[in-house]
Amino acid sequence: MTFEDRALVDRFLDMMAAEAGASRNTLTAYRTDLERAVESLGGRLGDADSNALSTLGTQWRDLAPSTVARRSAALRRFFGFLVDEGLRKDDPSAALPKPVHRRPLPKVLDPSEVTRLFESAEERAASNEPLALRNLALLELLYGSGLRATELVSLPRGALRKGQPFLILRGKGSKERLVPISSRAEQAVARWRENVPDSSPWLFPSGKKHLSRIRLYQIVRAMAGDAGIPPDRISPHVLRHNFATHLLSGGADLRVVQSLLGHADIATTQIYTHVDSGRLVELVNTRHPLADRRR
Repeated sequence: MTFEDRALVDRFLDMMAAEAGASRNTLTAYRTDLERAVESLGGRLGDADSNALSTLGTQWRDLAPSTVARRSAALRRFFGFLVDEGLRKDDPSAALPKPVHRRPLPKVLDPSEVTRLFESAEERAASNEPLALRNLALLELLYGSGLRATELVSLPRGALRKGQPFLILRGKGSKERLVPISSRAEQAVARWRENVPDSSPWLFPSGKKHLSRIRLYQIVRAMAGDAGIPPDRISPHVLRHNFATHLLSGGADLRVVQSLLGHADIATTQIYTHVDSGRLVELVNTRHPLADRRR
């Protein structure tokens, strides 16, 4: 990457952080995609024309459609920024590949598997062994509140207050949202917090920091194995999917689920309607005003 291109990318990422409120992970992903585009374009980015960008479709043909879509989106936003800032007059991004990207259906557990998972965790927590109490608290918050892994492991020690059935979290893009806390989760966290040192800033400490996302992933898979569920079918994100899917199965409004998950676009939430289509058909047949009318 030339010095000029590096300066343009830095200015672009500064804008994304300041104006769009992009998270550190998002900024890192944009930088990586732009640097890889530079390699594909032979070392030039800021002055690349339509002919140069049109070659990317061939170079990226072996990549997953989702990867191509992400890289194209990064470049479109980058060139749009250059035009807005008056750094170039034309926007060549129309020549970028436009793959048809179908969002895969999220993995979910059967209700019976969720029951087994909790029964196993509760049985182990009955011993009051600290790690078993911690694991039950993690499980209650993942499935009962739909927290993202990063949000969960970085919770402050005093995040949950007695009698307060919600949390206010700052999630992706530094956007705040209200997260429900069930009485089950409150009780599980209270039992676990008795084992957390008062000096710890984190609810789930690990060494000098908080529990890592990777360690959370390992804990959840181990809990699945204990419950007789194939570990490869579960992850913290799968439990977040279950939170959303089972809410919709119970008749929750799609907009409410969007708010609870912290989705900026309801199209992201709508994917859960495809997971339990049978339940949605049942709701139409039983709740629609014409359902009781005879033909």
